Amino acid sequence: MNLRITFLSLFSAIVCAASAQEATLRDTTAMQADSLKKDSASGPVVIRRVPLASGPDLDENMLVVDTIPSSSEGLSIVLFNDNTWRYVRNRDISADDLTVFTADWDTTKLQPYGKDLKELPVSLVIDLVDSLKSYHYPRVGRINSKYGPRRRGIHQGTDIGLKIGDPVYAVFDGRVRLTQYYRGGYGNLIVLRHDNGLETFYGHLSEILVKPEQWVTAGQVIGYGGNTGRSTGPHLHFEVRYKGQSFDAERLIDFTTGTLRRETFLLKRSYFSPYSRFTQDFDEEIQSAEEDKKIAAEAAAVKYHIVKSGDTLGRIAINNHTTVRKLCQLNGIKETTILRIGQRIRVR
Repeated sequence: MNLRITFLSLFSAIVCAASAQEATLRDTTAMQADSLKKDSASGPVVIRRVPLASGPDLDENMLVVDTIPSSSEGLSIVLFNDNTWRYVRNRDISADDLTVFTADWDTTKLQPYGKDLKELPVSLVIDLVDSLKSYHYPRVGRINSKYGPRRRGIHQGTDIGLKIGDPVYAVFDGRVRLTQYYRGGYGNLIVLRHDNGLETFYGHLSEILVKPEQWVTAGQVIGYGGNTGRSTGPHLHFEVRYKGQSFDAERLIDFTTGTLRRETFLLKRSYFSPYSRFTQDFDEEIQSAEEDKKIAAEAAAVKYHIVKSGDTLGRIAINNHTTVRKLCQLNGIKETTILRIGQRIRVR
């Protein structure tokens, strides 16, 4: 009991400090926003990337001392034996949209989507992390080979140098979709699908520590670096894909420091071209006023409905002046799909 009281006191102090830091961050963000508005009146807006700190490493030998409920049913506070704590999701409650882990889900096929590039939206706003800031670098190290054209082929990932046996981490919270050995390419490969809809690939591993269908947490060690498959030396081959289409992972992560470049990512269809590399606009990205207005309008037009007891697709469609068919198209579901209380349904 004394140990629990000690942990609770420590947790309260940490929460108070985090709240103060969050308030300071909000004030700083507001001032930056005002500055951007002023700059936009005289010329193009320069959007600077704000790095996010990587999450703490998870030691597989850490022991759980206690679990405490939080104000959210979907989250619990777990206390460890080294005086640390972290939030842990209750997957049966906290998932906004379980179709992320059911639609086009296949534990044997490398490419389960079967979608052409032209079927994807011209631009898409993706929240990379939520209020928990659940992110961790896959590996920090020297980039041996970048995304894009390479010799006679196309390199769809980023090669990060490491030593055989170095730990490799899950980048975001999510679920293991595939673990296989590809002799002529990836070697030992892990594919994770994440809450934000992205998939990450981890290739050339010496050992795989997870299994298909297993839930993983950002920062969890999922395997060890190696030199398996078609590889010229020990390294991690890392990819980020959306609906099966790869893009330059450096748009999201600074691999030299391990920081996430932004919390919200504007994914453009043009990024799926192997010739669209982030290094061409590494520090800054200048966007025209017309493009900014278009993106803002698209984001503002999106509207969601949280499913409540008694809701049906028909009732949701009527209340939002749309049709069941349109709802199914927006959410990638069928008219016979069973809705879950708390599920987020896009209605516009």
